[in-house]
Amino acid sequence: MKLDEAIMKRASVRYFTEEPVSDDEIRALIEAAIRAPTASGLENWLFVVFKSEDARKKIYDLIGEGMVKYYRAVNLPEEKIEKLRKRIYEEGMYRAPVYIAVFIDRRVRFLKGREFDEVEFIWSVESAAMAIQNLMLEAVELGLGTVYIGVTNFSGIEEKVRELAGLDENYYLVGVIPVGRARDEVKPRRRKKGVEEVTRIL
Repeated sequence: MKLDEAIMKRASVRYFTEEPVSDDEIRALIEAAIRAPTASGLENWLFVVFKSEDARKKIYDLIGEGMVKYYRAVNLPEEKIEKLRKRIYEEGMYRAPVYIAVFIDRRVRFLKGREFDEVEFIWSVESAAMAIQNLMLEAVELGLGTVYIGVTNFSGIEEKVRELAGLDENYYLVGVIPVGRARDEVKPRRRKKGVEEVTRIL
């Protein structure tokens, strides 16, 4: 598969089959991820794979909790939130055979001094985000689906994900990626804005 084909085929997949993701496939995803650019060559990312039934259930429940919190934050009516709960807990939205949580280690940095705290943090998150994109594109190549979950960063939820991963507060969660084979046909959406609208050439 050519790179441009993988880019155009990638889409957010929210419903997965129960077919397992193999250890070789997981390794291939992470190998692709760590080929991403990394600020100052630090490679201060960590990929925690939740594969056991118990771990997956706990992550799944935290995703559900985060989604409800998100929709309440945007003032979605309670009846619509209940429909969301049904899609999650009855229809299995976001239930996947594997979850990969991507963390950065705040202690690993290049520039010392508090005046560089913010920029070092931004660089680390950017590096991990590029690694996630690599992982997602490799997933397309392998016939797997993924979706980025950011609601696990809400206060009170991120801490629980860290605890499940066996990590302390030095680690920051950049995102949780459900991985599996799509239950339904994957149909990438058209972008609302074209190249001309988002490009400025000086």
